[in-house]
Amino acid sequence: MQRIQITGEPVLHTVAKEVPQITDSIRELVEDMYETMDKAPGVGLAAPQIGVGLRIFVFSWEDQGISYRGVAINPELAFSPYDPADCDPESDMEGCLSIPGERFPVARSQTATLIATDLEGQTYTIEATGWLARIFQHEYDHLNGMLYADRLEKPYKKQMKKAIKASGWGEPGFSWLPGQDYLEP
Repeated sequence: MQRIQITGEPVLHTVAKEVPQITDSIRELVEDMYETMDKAPGVGLAAPQIGVGLRIFVFSWEDQGISYRGVAINPELAFSPYDPADCDPESDMEGCLSIPGERFPVARSQTATLIATDLEGQTYTIEATGWLARIFQHEYDHLNGMLYADRLEKPYKKQMKKAIKASGWGEPGFSWLPGQDYLEP
């Protein structure tokens, strides 16, 4: 299990690098990511969130009896257009393991197409809707140095900035270990 980096850590605000080759160390990293995500608990985790600036994320989501669990290495993501102003304060709530304890509504596309490589080096495609599409967009943002806080609109953007400041975050050096650290919002 790995420590999860909190907003302000430079790796979270930097575009991640492509994975040049799937090696045993990449397989071990992915295993650590699954364990960390599951223990947090979360529905997704990107490598930058555990301090590794590589284009990898893991996800785990169940919808209507169908389980989606996998790794996306060097993913590409396409999604339908959406209006950031069309944000529902109840149904569009999101949280992030790198901003623990906070939840705010953020607009996302209702559909997304993920094209990625798995641990065997095979390319796969998932056509996602609803929350799975949201998870993919959230994790893909992490690979591009963006947190969901960066997508918030008024008045939530200001509320998030206050919450981060009140927690003392927003600068390097903050992380937490799922199952061991207790963080108050």
